Amino acid sequence: MSINRKSILEELNSVVSERNKLDVVATRGNHIIKSAINLIELIEENFDDSQALDLQRRLVNSIKGRKPERFAKGVQIVKESKNENK
Repeated sequence: MSINRKSILEELNSVVSERNKLDVVATRGNHIIKSAINLIELIEENFDDSQALDLQRRLVNSIKGRKPERFAKGVQIVKESKNENK
């Protein structure tokens, strides 16, 4: 006898599918865009102009290409350059 269990995410997704999908897309998109803006502002405040521009480009390209490792690699490069300059 197997027990059919659903994860919390599966439960949430089943609730979401019953709601108006356009509202869900609009809400999630709004949250993601606000988070991205906050991240860009954080990058601009904490890195020099060339590093900030590189990280911003990597962020956008990571989203377009659906490859988050591109952004992570850029952060790693900046981290390594900071360690070398110490």
